[in-house]
Amino acid sequence: MKKNKIVQFLDRSEEVILVGMFALMVLIIFIQVIMRYIFNNSLSWSEELGKFLFVWISWLGISIGAKRKEHIKITMFIDKVSPKLKCLCDILSELIIFGICAVTAYYGLELVISQSQIFFAGIKISMSWGYLSVVLGCFIMMIRNLIIIKDTFTTLKKGGEKE
Repeated sequence: MKKNKIVQFLDRSEEVILVGMFALMVLIIFIQVIMRYIFNNSLSWSEELGKFLFVWISWLGISIGAKRKEHIKITMFIDKVSPKLKCLCDILSELIIFGICAVTAYYGLELVISQSQIFFAGIKISMSWGYLSVVLGCFIMMIRNLIIIKDTFTTLKKGGEKE
C-alpha cells in the first residue's frame, strides 16, 4: 500500500531518533567503561543517563515493532480461518492494543505530573522526563494502531487477501 507523507515522516523520524539515542547510549556506556577501568575514575551521571536512554528507546521502539509486525503473536487458530475473519480478528486485536495503550498513557501522564518535583540524582533532571517516554511511546503506538486498522479495513474491503 502507498504510504502518505505523514506516515513516511513518522516512520523515518522514529528510526532516526532511536538510532541516535542508541548510539548516544552506547557511547556514554563505552566512555564510562574506559573511565572506570583505565583511569580508575567513574562519571557520576553516565549510568543513570544510560538507563534513562534505554527506557526511552524501549518505549519509543514499540511502535516500530508494530509497524514491522514483529511483536509476538500466537496465530495457531487465526491461521486456520478465512482471510476476512482473520482481518476482523486483526482489527479486534489492534483495538485491544489501542485501549491498553490509552490506559497506559493516561496513568503515565499522571506519573509525569506527580513526579515533576522528584529528580534523578546523577543527571539532575525531573523524573517526569523519564515517565514522559511511556506517554509518548503509547501515543505513537496508538497512531500506529489507527494506521494498521485503516490498512486492515482496506484489505477487508478487497476480500481479506493481503497484498
